[in-house]
Amino acid sequence: MEVHSPPGTVIGTIEQDWSLIYPRFTVKDESGEPVLRIHGPCWTCSCGGDVEFNVLAANDDTKVGMISKQWTGFAKEVFTDADNFGISFPLDLDVKVKATLLGAVFLIDFMYYEQKKKNDDN
Repeated sequence: MEVHSPPGTVIGTIEQDWSLIYPRFTVKDESGEPVLRIHGPCWTCSCGGDVEFNVLAANDDTKVGMISKQWTGFAKEVFTDADNFGISFPLDLDVKVKATLLGAVFLIDFMYYEQKKKNDDN
């Protein structure tokens, strides 16, 4: 996924890394250099609690932040498609990387928490 600001100018990308079970992503800057990594849990379903995706430094396993899908209660989780996410990162992080991390939240929501609508017309 590419993040643009202003439209047409790439400020960062998020690439899915191959993993048999776990969600794994690499956050890259505008030049394509890895800046951060995102590691998610094996089970991405939020059954009674928050689901945490750890944001790690690019070169080691130092945790620098977190993206979490927050549990909103049984009724809202089952009967609506509304989701709440939280994100934390270092304050001194480059603003372009912060924007790219925000894009990663949208990507995670789309990949793991949005339902594909059934279209019987086609």
